[in-house]
Amino acid sequence: MADLDLRPLSLGEILDRTFSIYRKNFLLFVGITAIPQLLVLALRLAQTLFFFPVGQRNVPGEQLQGRPGFGGLVALGIVGVIVGVVVYLVAYLFAQGGTVFAVSELYLGRTTTIGAALGRMRGQLGSLFGVLMLNGLVAGLAFLLLIIPGIYVACRLITCVPAALLEDLGPRSSLERSWGLTKDYAGRAFVINLLYFVLAYAAAFLFTLPFGVAIALSAKNPEALRLWTAISHLGEFVGEVLVSPILTIATAVFYYDLRVRKEAFDLQFMMNPTGPIAPGTPGVAKTFS
Repeated sequence: MADLDLRPLSLGEILDRTFSIYRKNFLLFVGITAIPQLLVLALRLAQTLFFFPVGQRNVPGEQLQGRPGFGGLVALGIVGVIVGVVVYLVAYLFAQGGTVFAVSELYLGRTTTIGAALGRMRGQLGSLFGVLMLNGLVAGLAFLLLIIPGIYVACRLITCVPAALLEDLGPRSSLERSWGLTKDYAGRAFVINLLYFVLAYAAAFLFTLPFGVAIALSAKNPEALRLWTAISHLGEFVGEVLVSPILTIATAVFYYDLRVRKEAFDLQFMMNPTGPIAPGTPGVAKTFS
């Protein structure tokens, strides 16, 4: 409990605390993200080896379609895409949830491990998948109206994942909870999202774009094409592992800051530090200048 510091934070302090938590627990968060993502990397590398075998040469589409077994290859490719999507979703859910649980423990002055954080996701995958799907649907419908309303809705729903996991809420309840918590604070959520996208594009520029150029230049050399495609997947993996925890950490810190501001969570936690992280009780909110 020595590092416990529950108080209302400015936007700068939220970002500073985000990077401080990440820096001090770098291996923890990289491990939480990397272990599930290793499954995605392994699948992508296997697909690269399958679709770009050694000795393959460019074959016109008409000749390829006429070869025996072409229909089976197409079906296998479709199955591979479906398996890839499922594996990516499972890895993403584990990484997201594990990071939220780890931030919660650290923010409340406790300790945790990679195994403990990921282990808490058992039984939570279905619920978190529903939260993310409903969140994406609502934000997507808002974007269909106009860009600005879509961005605003996405900012208001930014804390739905911490709310769902830490308060054990269902998809609809977690979105409603986030909408209530972020009232009057959508601007802060926008800055958090903007910072993440800047870092994500920077990581893509550093770890993916150079290899994409190499792939384009190797279109007529199957061996080089396979090599650069595999390296591109490795670069994408590194960028994902390094950058994606930042948004999740910031979101969890923002969630706790809103609860401290609006629900006197710091007082509730001081009275029952080992109790569950229950939703705020009406009438217990604090007012801060």
